Amino acid sequence: MPPPRTDSLHPHAEVVRGQVRLTSFRRVSHGLYLRKAERLGDNEEFLRELRAWTRVLPPGAAFTHLTGARLRGWRLPAVPPQVPVFAAVHGTERRPRRPGLICSRLVEPAAGTCTIELRHGLPVDAPEEILLRAARDLGVLDLVIMIDSALAAGDLDPDRMQALLSSGRPGVRVARTAYDLATARCESAGETVLRLFHQQMEVQVEPQVDLYDAAGTFLGRADLLVSALGAVHEYDGAGHRRAAQHRADLRRERGWSGTGYQRRGFTLDDLLNHPAIVMHELDRALGRAHDPRRVVRWRRLVANSLYDEQGRSRTLNRWRRAMGFDDWSRTA
Repeated sequence: MPPPRTDSLHPHAEVVRGQVRLTSFRRVSHGLYLRKAERLGDNEEFLRELRAWTRVLPPGAAFTHLTGARLRGWRLPAVPPQVPVFAAVHGTERRPRRPGLICSRLVEPAAGTCTIELRHGLPVDAPEEILLRAARDLGVLDLVIMIDSALAAGDLDPDRMQALLSSGRPGVRVARTAYDLATARCESAGETVLRLFHQQMEVQVEPQVDLYDAAGTFLGRADLLVSALGAVHEYDGAGHRRAAQHRADLRRERGWSGTGYQRRGFTLDDLLNHPAIVMHELDRALGRAHDPRRVVRWRRLVANSLYDEQGRSRTLNRWRRAMGFDDWSRTA
């Protein structure tokens, strides 16, 4: 068994490559250990792990897919707890294979351009390449959440996106569908899911609308305005059940009394597990006939995403095969 690398034996080393038995270090992957740290948040620990991973990646490698999206601060879909680190290398560079790491190849940039940026001091792939790499694994629903966030952050260049979507590269079909459904005007993953549900139900909505009463007094901003009903539809995530937020929501709704706006809240459970009930509620409000094809389209969208149990299992199994590894018990 090879000893730990001599450049990592300093008593204050953060990362050790090799096999160690010190209780002050935890295992990141095979032959890669990170010094334990107390009282760090999830994001701080995530960045420390990625800095450790750079020790086994070749020069010029960059983080991509869900890893790159998180480094860029984009919103993510319902990501499972144990997700591999995604990286990409240039064409002739070796692709390391270790438990917890999936490495692909970067597309060579055009002359005079650079696709790799630094975020939190770590190399990150170009935004459109991150999305295309994710589109090979994720569903349209998952990808729209990421694109909505990327658009809101101003990270996507329309010309570069159109050039990529016009190519025949793997993942383009899903990426193109998701890009056509995306908007920069959603502020959370839940809002994106709610907006897509209304689109599949063929209900016209306008996201993030400022509301005013007849006197011009500002009433608040709505997640979705259903103009045909004069109704405000909003996503009620876990944050809305906190005491302070719940009190603020109630005051906000009382302030709308007599203005003609009626608020309706929707939870993720409503949208994922009871879509037919919600569809019937919308149909009754709009006075239209039920069309079961609408809910079939929605269920298909969910079934191909990380929001579906079988969809998550398929994706995780694909990642396990890509790593050539089938035991996740010690990769966390």
